[in-house]
Amino acid sequence: MVIGVISDTHGLLRPEAVAALRGADQIIHAGDIGGPEVLSSLAEIAPVTAVRGNNDKGAWAGLIPSTALLEAQGVSIYILHDVNELDLDPAAAGPGVVIAGHSHQPSEDVRDGVLFFNPGSAGPRRFRLPICVGRLHIEGKSARAELITLG
Repeated sequence: MVIGVISDTHGLLRPEAVAALRGADQIIHAGDIGGPEVLSSLAEIAPVTAVRGNNDKGAWAGLIPSTALLEAQGVSIYILHDVNELDLDPAAAGPGVVIAGHSHQPSEDVRDGVLFFNPGSAGPRRFRLPICVGRLHIEGKSARAELITLG
């Protein structure tokens, strides 16, 4: 199973990001979406699980949760926008993967057996940070992160 992971679009869904996410079985948006049209466009590719970011405002954003828990082939994935607001101990609570955005810095790290994955920002460029999306490959009961640099 392949899960497309995107964050910090801030209303800009680049064609390169759409192309990189095609073929995913599911898409996760880790916040700072920028508008409901971004989610609608992503939903044309695959089912979307999204969380609200600190810049997501208005009535449309009020319908989006601040955290989400997704099960994918026996792998539990906890999603939030800012990893600094993590309100549980994933090693004790059970998620095998934590996905967050916010920093615009792509990263992957394993801590106490839990994969922490930030796909970076797919929206407007910030500073000299790369434009990225990610893929989460679920194989058996394990998950592997893949970063895709778009520019």
